[in-house]
Amino acid sequence: MLRVLRPSAQGAACSGRTPAVDGAPAAGRSLGGVSHTLPGDWSRWRTEVDLDSYDERWSRMAAAGQNPHGEADLVASYEPSAVLDGGCGTGRVAVELARRGMDVVGVDPDPDMIAAARAKAPSLRWLTLGLEDLELAARFDVVVLAGNVVPYVAPTDRAAAVAACARHLGPGGRLVAGFSLQGGWPTLADYDGWCAASGLSPEDRWSTWSRDAYTGGSYAVSVHRPL
Repeated sequence: MLRVLRPSAQGAACSGRTPAVDGAPAAGRSLGGVSHTLPGDWSRWRTEVDLDSYDERWSRMAAAGQNPHGEADLVASYEPSAVLDGGCGTGRVAVELARRGMDVVGVDPDPDMIAAARAKAPSLRWLTLGLEDLELAARFDVVVLAGNVVPYVAPTDRAAAVAACARHLGPGGRLVAGFSLQGGWPTLADYDGWCAASGLSPEDRWSTWSRDAYTGGSYAVSVHRPL
């Protein structure tokens, strides 16, 4: 069953909801401590965002000489053939990966964001679907959860969402997820536990998508692989 997001519903996954500059956490997040600047749940975030102005930020970054594709750079470094962009939002990461020659499927429970993504790249496969309901025949070299996908999945669905991502990895595949760490959101121990329960073991952890070392702080990019 497809679970279509309504604006009043809590939970969802959307890539790039908090911008990153060349893989670095966005302004307003302190690397040294817990940030309270991000809405605590998806419904608050979604009601505050205009999709047109949301997408413009990436163009402004590129015009300023900043890299809006840190997530795609990291994913591409693994040389995958097929990628699942979980919580794809308006398609920024998926479209860039497809431009680089990868087969990409984008999944997000927000129909408005999927419509925006499809308008950018109608030839790609876009699914209006929550990660916890993911049941595709395809398997992927990388499943990427960019932005704050994991925290914005409803708390009761987070373990199931991670398990579904794990099931969609092919042999030697990687689950790559980056999200902020703040009060009331999943901790790294929570996330590692869901991965372990899904048959995944940790491979790497960084503080940015450009692979700066993780020594603590309010943002982490984690890579897990099947045991």
